[in-house]
Amino acid sequence: MKSPRPPARKHSRNTSNRGTPRSGSDGGGGGASAGRSRPKRKGGNRSSRSGAGSGDSLLLYGLHTVRAALNNPDRRIEELYVTENGLDRLGQIAPHRKALPVSLRSGQALDQLVGGEAVHQGVVAKCLPLDMLDASELFHLAEAKLVLVLDQITDPHNAGAILRSASALGADAVLTTSRNSVHETAVLAKSACGALDTIRLIELRNLSKGLQELNDMGFYSIGLDSEGPLVLEETLASSGADSIVLVLGSENKGLRQMTRETCKALARLDMPGPIKSLNVSNAATLSLYAVANHLRPRS
Repeated sequence: MKSPRPPARKHSRNTSNRGTPRSGSDGGGGGASAGRSRPKRKGGNRSSRSGAGSGDSLLLYGLHTVRAALNNPDRRIEELYVTENGLDRLGQIAPHRKALPVSLRSGQALDQLVGGEAVHQGVVAKCLPLDMLDASELFHLAEAKLVLVLDQITDPHNAGAILRSASALGADAVLTTSRNSVHETAVLAKSACGALDTIRLIELRNLSKGLQELNDMGFYSIGLDSEGPLVLEETLASSGADSIVLVLGSENKGLRQMTRETCKALARLDMPGPIKSLNVSNAATLSLYAVANHLRPRS
């Protein structure tokens, strides 16, 4: 006679001696954690909009999202909830997370925790939002080559997709507005696929002032506009610049007037088909690729 199956385990344990991480899918494509590591923070003040001041925890989910959060020393994680399979796929947890409580849960329990429609892949992390850097951090971008500026992007799916593209295509930092912009949420983090924890994020109260500061530092700022006088590639070629700031406007209104006036140039994407405009996240990917190609060293 078989002995009864033991009840599902729900306890914490140390997992620091697990093997190396295995590859997994987190919404398609390669994981952000496999690319560039998150830049170390070099001082700078923190915004009070998020982080320790808010006191609100987030539940991040998905293999790439949680893996990137675990690998980011700036991310404060309170507890990790995983299935047996999710823990196996997550792989080795960074040494600085040795004391992190790890609780084994069933897949159904994780569904109840984050919602049945959330693709958690058996891993959920309870953590605090990242502290946002402010305008004092701009000084440390002097050696940067590609900076992305988001002028009041409000949709978390768009913002997350843009952050993912920015990380994948080598942006040194992403600047956002402190008002009328998306805040860090689980949806944003999942859409970013780890990019929240792999790219420098700077929040500005006065976007045009920050943009002007970058202009003064020698960057060539280009605002993406469907009515721009030249296509983006022509604008890049004529600028001769090796440090670019790419500016994207909001989903509905595009670039604000002050932002447009502060940019050194306005450019458009060449759309040969009957539709002449794209979703802002798609436009971001194409324009970031064009800028990255312009900046790529020529043999």
